[in-house]
Amino acid sequence: MQATWLVAEREIGSKLRSRSFVISSIVLVLIALAAVLWGGFTAGQEETTKVAAPADAAAAVQDAPGLEIVDAADRAEAETLVRDGDVEAAIVVDDASPTGLTVIAESDVPSGLVQALSVQPTVELLDEDALNPLLRYFVAFGFGLVFFMAAMTFGATIAASVVEEKQTRVVEILISAIPTRVLLAGKVIGNTVLAMGQILSLVAVAVIGLVVTDQVALLQGLGAPVVWFAVFFLFGFILTAALFAATGAMVSRQEDIGSTTGPVTYLVMAPYFIVILFNDNPVVMTIMSYVPFSAPVGMPVRLFFGEALWWEPLLSLAVLLASCIAVIGIGARIYENSLLRMGARVKLREALSA
Repeated sequence: MQATWLVAEREIGSKLRSRSFVISSIVLVLIALAAVLWGGFTAGQEETTKVAAPADAAAAVQDAPGLEIVDAADRAEAETLVRDGDVEAAIVVDDASPTGLTVIAESDVPSGLVQALSVQPTVELLDEDALNPLLRYFVAFGFGLVFFMAAMTFGATIAASVVEEKQTRVVEILISAIPTRVLLAGKVIGNTVLAMGQILSLVAVAVIGLVVTDQVALLQGLGAPVVWFAVFFLFGFILTAALFAATGAMVSRQEDIGSTTGPVTYLVMAPYFIVILFNDNPVVMTIMSYVPFSAPVGMPVRLFFGEALWWEPLLSLAVLLASCIAVIGIGARIYENSLLRMGARVKLREALSA
């Protein structure tokens, strides 16, 4: 355990001393904070259209939503205000119009003005609790993007670190002092700590942004799903990190990393896109919430919308843990059998049977 933690500290220290890593992490957190604040402020602001109207027209539209009425003496003054750019449009009484009003604009009618003046029928929803499809998409996109970016960023870093140690022969010195599996475990643990640090930072700024913009209802809904997402993210990241380290050990040059890590990349990308594209398909989402590479995204999304029974996240987590144990065992074997093989790429069959 002491040797494993020493390797993990080495991985963490090298990243924290990297200026590019620190700057990119800060930029990511600031972007997340700006996105939450912008979304909250824009959602809380009601868009208004500034219009000129004589007294009789103003009385007719005073209850119309989203209109800021500027008084005008008559139609001629209202048209003058439009031409001068003081208002976006004018509304005047017109007995010949079916609605009794006419909208006057310079070149085009402001968006939403005609809709605000239109007579709309009464709407009765049979399913008042139906979810907004746009909200579902953004929740799936948010969870998916965070996991995808963390897995790809740190996974590629682990693979590059393994190949660099092989190229410089540093690995020969390392494994003369510690077992190969300890080296693998330290790399995975160190990068997992860094990835979880980023996730917790993003959660913190999201909470701050939601509180500042008074989106308490959304914050309450995100509570339990975010906790589950953190748990699933932890084991899902360990799963992918072990695979990236193992496949990185199969080559001896940085230029060849893509040839072995490509399949792992597809294993992370495919579930990410499937969960986003089929976020409104209950059958697909149920299946993907039990697939190890997509469970960290699929299950929290279902929990957020209350579509999963109480036992489902526990079963999904058990499947993910069993997958982690199996994949780590396979990854450790590949890593051990490939780490000291220099030159040509090690074939998967040879790495598993050597």
